[in-house]
Amino acid sequence: MARRMCLAALVASMMLQPRAATAQRQPDALPSWNDGAAKAAIITFVTAATIEGGNGYVAPGDRIAVFDNDGTLWCEYPVYTQAAFALDRVRALAPQHPEWRQEEPFRSLLAGDARSVAAQGEQGIARIVTATHSGMTTAEFDSIVRDWMAQAWHPVFARRYVDCVYQPMLELLAYLRANAFKTFIVSGGGVEFMRVFAESTYGIPPEQVVGSSGVVSLEMRRGRPVLMKQPGVEFVDDGPGKPVGIHRFIGRRPVMAFGNSDGDLEMLQWTVAGEGPRFALLVHRTDAEREAAYDRNSHVGRLDKALDEAWRRGWTVVDMKRDWNVVFPPPP
Repeated sequence: MARRMCLAALVASMMLQPRAATAQRQPDALPSWNDGAAKAAIITFVTAATIEGGNGYVAPGDRIAVFDNDGTLWCEYPVYTQAAFALDRVRALAPQHPEWRQEEPFRSLLAGDARSVAAQGEQGIARIVTATHSGMTTAEFDSIVRDWMAQAWHPVFARRYVDCVYQPMLELLAYLRANAFKTFIVSGGGVEFMRVFAESTYGIPPEQVVGSSGVVSLEMRRGRPVLMKQPGVEFVDDGPGKPVGIHRFIGRRPVMAFGNSDGDLEMLQWTVAGEGPRFALLVHRTDAEREAAYDRNSHVGRLDKALDEAWRRGWTVVDMKRDWNVVFPPPP
């Protein structure tokens, strides 16, 4: 009898060993995320969303995840990437516009007086954007942005702007898509600017990018139709504009939303206000050594009201210093 029990125990042990080994070999889908509350919250939500019949199940067609871009998927410090592009374009176009030496905000910009440029507010920024983002076809603008992205280097991190993406967020995008989530960018940045690099950088195709847009018109050039970028703003995809943009261009309320600033607050609020399982996450800058530390008083990516809302509502808040063991991908 004892021998039979011993043999049964041995057989049971042998049967369990392969299953345990298989579990140990499963790779970590989020290796750049340290084990902690943020990583656990993501995995718990996504796992539940895929278990049919469970309380957290989300039908594949409803698995929509939206991401802000600047400060959420890539670096926005010390200046937004599109702003850096616009400033470089002013310098490149200056020889064709000698009048800019006397006109603001171009005079201050060319003199390197960033404070004076900033003091001119939205009107000054609008003039810069008009001068650098209009008066050309959409194809010409695409080519200009593509060429700039290929060679423009970040002034702080000594790598191309396009390489200043966050490795943990790249892993998160891949993890969501592996679980049948459809990932979208919903950003205050220019939609035509972001579409140039979104697919190669994030795996997000152009049709899944929602952003601010300028006026575009159809014209005939040498007998062929072209789309011309005109002066003027058509839609601002920031703050309360983000839920409007999602409704207009996606047509489904997301079940997951990711941001980093007060400009993302309404998008996160609108996402979690829907019925069924919902998830909201903020990336909080806390790592001055590897990237930057800022929140309530920052001139970029200000995180004040949204941070208070996150603590109050129990949203997931990523502490960059604590939750990420890597910030940027290894140099190419």
